[in-house]
Amino acid sequence: MTLTELRYIVTLAREQHFGRAAERCYVSQPTLSIAVKKLEDELGIALFERSKNSVRLTPTGERIVQQAQKVLEQAESIKDLAQQGKDQLSSPLRVGAIYTIGPYLFPHLVPEVQRLAPQMPLYIEENFTETLRGKVRNGELDAIIVALPFSEPDVLTRPLYDEPFMMLLPKNHPWAELDEIDSNRLDETEMLLLGEGHCFRDHVLEACPTLSQAMHHQHHVTEGSSLETIRMMVASGLGTSVLPLSAVEGYYRSDLVVTKPFKLPQPMRTVAIAWRASFPRPKAIDVLVEALSRCQLSEAEPVS
Repeated sequence: MTLTELRYIVTLAREQHFGRAAERCYVSQPTLSIAVKKLEDELGIALFERSKNSVRLTPTGERIVQQAQKVLEQAESIKDLAQQGKDQLSSPLRVGAIYTIGPYLFPHLVPEVQRLAPQMPLYIEENFTETLRGKVRNGELDAIIVALPFSEPDVLTRPLYDEPFMMLLPKNHPWAELDEIDSNRLDETEMLLLGEGHCFRDHVLEACPTLSQAMHHQHHVTEGSSLETIRMMVASGLGTSVLPLSAVEGYYRSDLVVTKPFKLPQPMRTVAIAWRASFPRPKAIDVLVEALSRCQLSEAEPVS
């Protein structure tokens, strides 16, 4: 059993396709297939169920791949341990964020990290919470920025700040003249929300229960693929929406929309950072947390 073979089965489990796994490992498909079969013969058990169109882990194979991932992580950490004094801030840090945080936070985060650790470039990615969860767990990402609640075995989570929600309205909407919006009245207006899979949609529905109840009674809700798309639809007069505070300015600015705060208690979300407990570069995480604290929104409340 070799680390190379363990890397092959972890990659194959992730890709569920011999050809794609071989490409990710920079080897030919026959080379990868032979190595996987050799490991299965050595262990005396099938790790994968193979069919004409798919490759899936067996129940025992799933447990072995999970352990293999831990072994590979530990092997990577040995390189750092073997070079005591090595600068933890001199190699790239891979950071992911959910779609409703990344576009608005990364433009502020990147320069702050550069000021604190100029030799540590950031690889950044935006994705859904569930995709980011898998990537931080299997080592494809080093840290992720998500909204709570978030829980994953062997992954540490640290709350950063509470971010209020804001109401986005067409400028000629009757509520545009109000100083504050009552979140209990959202069922009275045409709403635009993100589609299924976006956790911000769930946060809005949870924070505004009357809207959630109205949806169960076929209240009309239009879905958008991104906050910026929704902003443009609101500007066109299609309806109203709810945004996190960081997205209020956005990329598409128009005098056709207005934003209003909600009455107390304001609906909000808690933004947090998560990383593997076994991640061997704690100083890099410390720098990331410090950079995040420096680029928080002035209206957001830090979480102590």
